[in-house]
Amino acid sequence: MRIVIKIGTSTLTHRSGHLNIRRVEHLCKVFSDLKNAGHELVIVSSGAIGVGVGKLSLKEKPTDIPTKQAAAAVGQCELMYIYDKLFAEYNHTVAQILITGDDIESPKRAENFHNTIFRLLELGALPIINENDTIAVDEIVIGDNDTLGAIVASTIGADLLILLSDIDGLFTADPQRDPGAKLIPVVEAVTPELEAAAQGAGSALGTGGMQTKLAAAKIATGAGVEMVIANGTRPDALYDIVEGKPCGTRFLSKGEKKA
Repeated sequence: MRIVIKIGTSTLTHRSGHLNIRRVEHLCKVFSDLKNAGHELVIVSSGAIGVGVGKLSLKEKPTDIPTKQAAAAVGQCELMYIYDKLFAEYNHTVAQILITGDDIESPKRAENFHNTIFRLLELGALPIINENDTIAVDEIVIGDNDTLGAIVASTIGADLLILLSDIDGLFTADPQRDPGAKLIPVVEAVTPELEAAAQGAGSALGTGGMQTKLAAAKIATGAGVEMVIANGTRPDALYDIVEGKPCGTRFLSKGEKKA
């Protein structure tokens, strides 16, 4: 199975911005085990700016673009150093790919990206992808790695896209405000009602980046890729997700997958 896994900043770091070493180690162990089982993995990793903030000892996350880009430049080095070190313990080689929107929208660049990903997978490497925050101003301002994960998954014909975040999935209401909120285990289609709820001010679906996750679900499922939203604080749940067991919220695919 070809799987794209997006890891959110909240999954990778403590509130201080420093890496959550225990969780990152656990995630890399599970990723390595899944790879050993024969699955092809591609990681879309957030966290560069957050880690850079911690590394630079900034008191808070910057709001100006130059400082965000500087934090991303520092944080990306730290992230890849950690990934390389941890995956090497399980005899896996990582590869860094930094892309921008132009790399996806330009047919020639998209072809090069596609060819590189497939060659890396053929060579047994584990691609780790992130938006090139140092130069991609638009992404830092309005973009997100949920959408990037969906684009990558659809581009390479993945079987499954997993979005790991700090939420358990899609709920009927805000679980922090409504004790009666229930997890929605399966979504057959992203309806206008769901999208409207995600845009509502103060709604549960609007928190935790749910609006961007629904947008990602439309891209992925429309390209024949199933998508699951799950809580990244429990890495072992990835085994259940890959096996198709109930975990988080699963969005069923409806389009035709790329070869």
